[in-house]
Amino acid sequence: TQMNIMSAISTIFILVIISSFTYTIITIFRQKKLSLIKNDFINNMTHELKTPISTISLACQALRDKDVQKSETLYQNYINVINEENKRLGMMAEKVLQTAQLEKGKLRLNKVGFNFHDVIEDAIKKIDLQLKSRHGRISTQLGAEFSFVEADKVHLVNVIFNLLDNAIKYSHESPEIKISTENVNKGILIHVSDKGMGISKVNQKKIFDTLYRISTGNVHNVKGFGLGLSYVKAIVELHGGYINLESEIKKGSTFSVFIPFGFE
Repeated sequence: TQMNIMSAISTIFILVIISSFTYTIITIFRQKKLSLIKNDFINNMTHELKTPISTISLACQALRDKDVQKSETLYQNYINVINEENKRLGMMAEKVLQTAQLEKGKLRLNKVGFNFHDVIEDAIKKIDLQLKSRHGRISTQLGAEFSFVEADKVHLVNVIFNLLDNAIKYSHESPEIKISTENVNKGILIHVSDKGMGISKVNQKKIFDTLYRISTGNVHNVKGFGLGLSYVKAIVELHGGYINLESEIKKGSTFSVFIPFGFE
């Protein structure tokens, strides 16, 4: 009997040691993964910030040139460049701050009544410059008969903008994007489709994770912080909606977002 008790105690001790060792190994690997993600994020953020800062610096230097000062057209062109790059920097900072607020659970929705189709048009206007630089186009099929919702307009413009931004980034050549809407249940369903590189089944499971970016072989050939889709998912779910993804490698992706009307 004493031998059985000693054997049982020894077994328990061995199991505790094995469990502790396993937990330690898992924690080490998890910390290593987080460290790699953090470093990747810092590298990408630095790279993203350097581009507009360099552009603004060059534009400022050009504005000091007397020949440029004499030409109203050139002068205004450089002023517009500075303005656009400044807006871009502001959007980057806002994206990081919004994610920080979401992580802390401090983000609160400011719900107002509006037409969701106006939100889509606003997002298209915001992305227009980026789209033109890639010689892309967006087609719309806004078929939802009832598109009036009570929700946070600012955040939903950002949601559509982030989905369009994602579609542009992951399109090899001139992006072809289609936005369509329909009414389902007690809300509006928005589809954002592209003919880009597509997303593998493995990556589809991780795409909405904070800081996750699809590897494309080159760290900087697809720009971004890896914050966009995690932000989109959080905002959509705060509204009581959902987001789905259908994608096939080399054929493109379709993100479908459901937003309830928000009123009875």
